[in-house]
Amino acid sequence: MEFEALCQLCQQIQFDVIVHLAAKAGVRPSLKKPAIYQRINVEGTANVLEAARLTGVRKFIFASSSSVYGIGSRIPFSESEPVRTPASPYAASKIAGEALAHTYHHLYGLDVIVLRYFTVYGPRQRPDLAIHKFARLIWTGKPIPVYGDPGKSARDYTFIDDIINGTIACMERLTGYHILNLGRSDMITIEHLVRLLEQALERPAKIDYLPPQPGDLSVTCADISRARTLIGYNPTVSIETGIARFAEWFKTDGVMLLENS
Repeated sequence: MEFEALCQLCQQIQFDVIVHLAAKAGVRPSLKKPAIYQRINVEGTANVLEAARLTGVRKFIFASSSSVYGIGSRIPFSESEPVRTPASPYAASKIAGEALAHTYHHLYGLDVIVLRYFTVYGPRQRPDLAIHKFARLIWTGKPIPVYGDPGKSARDYTFIDDIINGTIACMERLTGYHILNLGRSDMITIEHLVRLLEQALERPAKIDYLPPQPGDLSVTCADISRARTLIGYNPTVSIETGIARFAEWFKTDGVMLLENS
């Protein structure tokens, strides 16, 4: 959205809070087209912040990413950890967005909550993300590309319902400036994830083992103690339950989309 149109919308609606989820996502694609990530994620965030300032919005929630923790971060990732070593242009663009949001809090008193989301998944998720992509390949009998050691590479997969509940709690309960991790604090290996998808889809997976990819973090895991304390965040959907819910959607709507693509 152009800046003038964004300001006009904010003026007409008079928002109390903006939850800024829009972004160019994806670690690996950002290696190929880094300038697009800077233009959309950094300049776009600056435009939304400025529109918020000009139209009197009081609270701004910024969707950041676990990717900001980067190279050498200690497990589990804590919000007090410095984020100075991003491993991809995508991660760098999110760090820049966080910095801009802090500046608007410091200069203009805008309430800012930065939410670092950890590998969000669930029904209707983006088709390029691992769970949806793996399910599609398993369903069609094609090999899954697995980069690095599938028994060691692990992610903190977080079901969409838990992310939504945490975000709404921030809208309702927080003022000032805060950075919060929203994850499950549970590391799931790629190997275990594939087994769960095989069981839920009732089809075997074929694996294409490949070298590690530049820009990828081998492990992610959230320290969610701050979110528990400040907003009562309590993720309840286990990976087993979440994959079962995703598979239920995929075998109806997901397969229909696949067949029509």
